[in-house]
Amino acid sequence: MTGLHADYGRSNIVRAPTIAADPALMLLHFEQADGIDEVRTLSDDFGAATPDIVEAVVDQAIRFSTDYLDPLNDEGDRTGSRLVDGRVKTCAGHREAWSAYAEQGWGTIDQPTSWGGQGLPRSLSAMVQEICDRSCPGFGMLPVPQRSAARLIASWGDEAMKEEWLPRLVANSWGATICISEPDAGSDVARIRTTATPAEDGSWRISGEKCWITFGDHDLTPRIGHCLLARTPGAQGLSLFLVPNCHEDGTANGVIVRRVEEKMGLHISPTCVLGFEEAQGRLIGEEGRGLAQMFVMITNMRLATGVQGLASAGAAFDMALRYAEERKQGGKAPQPVAIATHADVQRQLMALAGPVESMRGLVLALANHADIAAHAPDEARRADAEALVQWLLPIVKTKGGEIGFDVASGAMQVLGGAGYTREWPVEQYLRDVRVLTIFEGTTGMQAQDLVHRRLMRGDRRGLELFLTKARAAAATAADAGADAAARGLGHCLDLVEDAVAWLDRHADSKTDIDAVATPFLRLASIAALGWAGARLAATPGDAPAARRVAAAGGSCAALSGAQALSAHAEVMAGAALIDGFAAVRPQ
Repeated sequence: MTGLHADYGRSNIVRAPTIAADPALMLLHFEQADGIDEVRTLSDDFGAATPDIVEAVVDQAIRFSTDYLDPLNDEGDRTGSRLVDGRVKTCAGHREAWSAYAEQGWGTIDQPTSWGGQGLPRSLSAMVQEICDRSCPGFGMLPVPQRSAARLIASWGDEAMKEEWLPRLVANSWGATICISEPDAGSDVARIRTTATPAEDGSWRISGEKCWITFGDHDLTPRIGHCLLARTPGAQGLSLFLVPNCHEDGTANGVIVRRVEEKMGLHISPTCVLGFEEAQGRLIGEEGRGLAQMFVMITNMRLATGVQGLASAGAAFDMALRYAEERKQGGKAPQPVAIATHADVQRQLMALAGPVESMRGLVLALANHADIAAHAPDEARRADAEALVQWLLPIVKTKGGEIGFDVASGAMQVLGGAGYTREWPVEQYLRDVRVLTIFEGTTGMQAQDLVHRRLMRGDRRGLELFLTKARAAAATAADAGADAAARGLGHCLDLVEDAVAWLDRHADSKTDIDAVATPFLRLASIAALGWAGARLAATPGDAPAARRVAAAGGSCAALSGAQALSAHAEVMAGAALIDGFAAVRPQ
């Protein structure tokens, strides 16, 4: 066991290093992702993402992550961030890593050139995020809201706000947060009590408390813009404001750090409770329409959440795979064999490989269709792409988090007792990813969004487009000889259509629909992974990366039919799923 980790001493633990992403695997995924050929035709900037450029970006991202983020991860997990004299201090090495990230332009990849970005496809930005997040998941919790806030301000900010903030957010010179939750208003935004009152100078004065604010304060940038929802006098809905933590001259702006949360994972990322005491803010967009406008930011962050789960899943699987090749146990004496030769270990590893590779294909497809929705010259094409994005987004957000946790747990099982110790990073992956199905909208919220907004009250165009694509992928897989993948996905899609018919028959029963929303989301997620897996199953060639994705994707698609049976059965049960709840409640 010298390949990964040679120091088992308890007094001076040396953790096994994160296994870097395989560039050949990443490049193959990028080139095969659904929609990339169309994206390249949409603009000269997108067209600049040639295979050679993508290869160079991936290679440099891996080098940056290895040089800066791998060493930062262990320090950040052990020491985290601290609140000192009212300000958050990040751990040793964080400022150096952040400076290198900004100087090398990693936050600019998918930002428009008019803002100072590189204008490359979102799928390439997602791939870079995955590479970075697998080395240090908490580090990426800052650039995601920065990029998302830039898109928000570009969509709804006035010209002065755009001129001041966009270049600095894109360059990672200033930070940004999303401020929605309050102590008494988590998912229920109707309970938000933070207020905004107009001032004579045209600005607003913000007062209230916000919690669960990622990188709500830090010493990495001189200024932080809080994108905040608040109530204004007389307005029916919530309004959206940009509230800097300090004025341009560096003086405080009435934003107080009340507390830094002690969390299960993501220790390097400070999660803050913030108080706003007559803080000066500026209105973004229209008064009373803040929540609708905020979804520009929320959408970007939900995609990034799926990427973060994928990153940890990929790192955990690669760790388990290499460990299984090096760990010698069993076999005939006197020479033990690698545990990877045992059938049950192979089964465990295949159960991890399929979701990882299929999720990567699904994430890149969603990113590509987001670009098509924003930039296609034909209005009908943009509308179709947007419908598909809205169908896939809650799936990617939720399934990314679930796969991150499930694969980390499965990898720990392969490592055995070693995986449960801090000497291996698998236990950190497990801790870091658990929150991904909670923040940016819980699984239940994603399920309600998918079923009510995209299915029961929507025009179902997203579902129709998905089913068409998935049926075509099954046919292509069959033509390529991946018959098991084609059959499994076909059966899964039949179950999805049957579940939709059941929902239609029970459309008048809100209890039935609400009770089965999460099982339906699970069913739709299995189908989406099966689609991505079937596309991978048809991968040609004998190169190691091609063989890996074809085998893993084919396995995922082949199993999708059997896996869908359980979720389908729960949907068919309807409100019977919750019939006994009254008996288990406290009397």
